Amino acid sequence: MRRPRLRTLRARLTVGLLVLLAVGCAAVGGAAVLQLGGFLTDRLDQQLSGTGSAFAASLEHPRHDDHDGDEHGDTRRQAAETLGVRIVGGDVTNAAVVRGGDEAADLTTVDVSGTDARALAAVPRDGHGHSVELSGLGDYRVMAWQGRDGDTLITGLPLEPVEAAVHRLELVAVSVFGLTLTGAGVAGALWVRWSLRPLSRIADTATRVSELPLASGEVALPARAPDTRPRSAEVDQVTFAFNRMLGHVQNALTQRQRSEERLRSFSADASHELRTPVASVRGHAELALLHPGPVPPEVTHALERIAAESTRMGAIVDDLLLLARLDAGRPLEREPVDLTRLVLDAVTDARAAGPGHHWFLELPQEPVIVSGDVHRLHQLLANLTANARLHTPAGTAVTVGVEPADDGTVHLTVTDNGPGIPAALRGDLFERFVHGEGARTADGGGTGLGLSIVAAVAAAHGGTATVTSERGTTRFTVRLPYQGPG
Repeated sequence: MRRPRLRTLRARLTVGLLVLLAVGCAAVGGAAVLQLGGFLTDRLDQQLSGTGSAFAASLEHPRHDDHDGDEHGDTRRQAAETLGVRIVGGDVTNAAVVRGGDEAADLTTVDVSGTDARALAAVPRDGHGHSVELSGLGDYRVMAWQGRDGDTLITGLPLEPVEAAVHRLELVAVSVFGLTLTGAGVAGALWVRWSLRPLSRIADTATRVSELPLASGEVALPARAPDTRPRSAEVDQVTFAFNRMLGHVQNALTQRQRSEERLRSFSADASHELRTPVASVRGHAELALLHPGPVPPEVTHALERIAAESTRMGAIVDDLLLLARLDAGRPLEREPVDLTRLVLDAVTDARAAGPGHHWFLELPQEPVIVSGDVHRLHQLLANLTANARLHTPAGTAVTVGVEPADDGTVHLTVTDNGPGIPAALRGDLFERFVHGEGARTADGGGTGLGLSIVAAVAAAHGGTATVTSERGTTRFTVRLPYQGPG
């Protein structure tokens, strides 16, 4: 069986405190019980030593000249239950016990069994007390002396009063210590809870910070834990250090946010300003190509390259401007969009652009409707099909599918059986200006913005874009909130 684990620091400290207190109580109680038992036993030994062997000797040689006593000695001078034994040659010849007490004292002869006789005969004649267990009388503290006739004289007192006092102390100690542990447990739990309140506040603050969308530019951190100056208390030092850390984190996030905002503003402004001169360059190049007069072939080729590159640069500028607008959080249009129709159109365009590939469709029976911007979703599909076409060799099979999922989303997938994407490239595939030339085909190209636009458009619609790839199978999956069938 597994031992239950204490999961909270408060519980561990409380249990540890109770364990230490219980050990201390047990040590104190044990020492008190042992000390009381030893003290009372010493008192019995002193009483036996004061009585001496006279009582045991009187069992065989009564003092007739003692007018205050009887023929067996004055039993009124002996404590109740005093035992007298005379042993000759290892055999008990006389054994008697004083019954009653004071004026009613009476001497009663007792029979000693063989086991008890052997236990009494084994008591050394050293004048010191020894404990023996007698089957007919109970536990006794006895003391043995050498008699006048070479015999052994033993006097004993019962241990029952000592044992009763010790048991009573044990019961009192258990009761008192039990109540003490109970009270200490309650008080200790409250004290530990009060002492660890700053740590609880730190944990609550850390939890709230962990739930903030820090990656999306949120820099307003929650209120700090109750701030105190660093003193010797460890909890205060942790609180102070935690608050300082939050301050540094907020400053870093604020600086990062400002830097990203400046970068976005620059990207948007630069893209906007470049659109006019790029369009002008393309227009002049196309106008020069329409010149009716003779133009040298080299000039014609140069003008064609200028027109082509200006067209390509215009597409890059448009993509950068779109990303800047998405980064700025500008809202997209929201209207019902038939995703199956968009897929049909995108695959039709892809067949025309890439006739060397094999294009397949996997569509449900009913139209799939999502809420979003039809132009941006069409661009998302066009970028995914273009990515599959540009980065796989001719003859590759590309399957575009739409499938509603049970989690309230619709999965838009583009799967190909090309050579796959290197593992080192997959983690950064949706970052901007990430190229995969030479990774899947030698004639790949692109600006490195297509998949970043896919991820940004999906995020703007409340969805995600992911990729899985191995040799022979690469799948891009876009998850969008599902509105329902058409």
